[in-house]
Amino acid sequence: MARLRVLIVQPDIYWEDKEKNLAQYEAMLEKQNPQTLELVVFPEMFTTGFSMHPEALAEPMDGPSVQWMLRMAKKYFCAITGSLMIRDQGRFYNRLLWVLPDGQLGSYDKRHLFGLGGEKPWFTPGNKRLIAQLKGFRICLQICYDLRFPVWSRNRDGEYDLLINVANWPKQRIEAWDLLLRARAIENQSYVLGVNRVGIDPQGNHYPGHSALIGPGGEMIWKGSGQTFCSHQFLDLDRVSEVRKTHPFLEDGDAFYWGH
Repeated sequence: MARLRVLIVQPDIYWEDKEKNLAQYEAMLEKQNPQTLELVVFPEMFTTGFSMHPEALAEPMDGPSVQWMLRMAKKYFCAITGSLMIRDQGRFYNRLLWVLPDGQLGSYDKRHLFGLGGEKPWFTPGNKRLIAQLKGFRICLQICYDLRFPVWSRNRDGEYDLLINVANWPKQRIEAWDLLLRARAIENQSYVLGVNRVGIDPQGNHYPGHSALIGPGGEMIWKGSGQTFCSHQFLDLDRVSEVRKTHPFLEDGDAFYWGH
């Protein structure tokens, strides 16, 4: 039986203050039993908040925030993921990093930039999905606004078992977040983990949390409060197999993919 333990980190992000944020997260990790850490998930732009100042805040791929993720993954012998502002070859990306304890590093650039929040003028969209593997789980990694687009999230031929979406999703649209997380789980017959933040940013956006874990049948396994916290949750790969065996709906999906 393949099981995966996930540590969900739902913080109040210090606005545009990387040092304070990283210190906050390091203190959170120090309180955990290292033997329980397998995958740690931070929200979108977890070192800065959803700022549109990448010219001042974006880092190269060998910058201090990426180095911090590499150090923490090695120290706690676990995988770590979350998105950062990255500068790469003269362009800015809202880039999710997948960091392993042996120093391997994967990345996913947010495909759907949030025009309503001013993201499009600053950032370059990605065009490739990232499906990582850990403890037998195949994990599709996405960022915030991607959640609204089911074709991009489509579980093509059952290629993933867990969809993770890291976000800065505000209170005025939180009902959509709750519903879309469950919809993505039901239609893709996979676990869905949504990791949001809390607090109020200087632009007046209120973030209510609502981080959640949904099962592959659409069942609500766990839903977080509106407070800062870390929460351990377990995922069971046998549950995915059971749902797909008893209800083989993926086999009847339409043969269209993004870009086709």
